[in-house]
Amino acid sequence: MISRKHHKLVFSFFMSLLMSGIMSFVISVFNIGMVENIITIWLKAWSFAFMIAFPTIIAVSPIVHKLVALVLHEETDV
Repeated sequence: MISRKHHKLVFSFFMSLLMSGIMSFVISVFNIGMVENIITIWLKAWSFAFMIAFPTIIAVSPIVHKLVALVLHEETDV
C-alpha cells in the first residue's frame, strides 16, 4: 500500500483518471456518435486528456481548496 503522506498525489491521480475518462468518452460520443471504432477513438482521447488532467489537478487543487474555504462558513454549536 501507499503511505498516507501521498494522499494528495494519489487522490489527484484517481480523480484525473476517472474525470478524464468520463469526459473524453462523453465528448467523443457527442462529437462523432456511437461509431464502430468509438472505443479506439475514446482511448486515444482519454490518454491525451489524462496527460493534461493529472498535472492540472495537482496545480489547481490548492487554489480550489482556498476557494472552498472562502465559500463555506464555520458552523458553531448552539
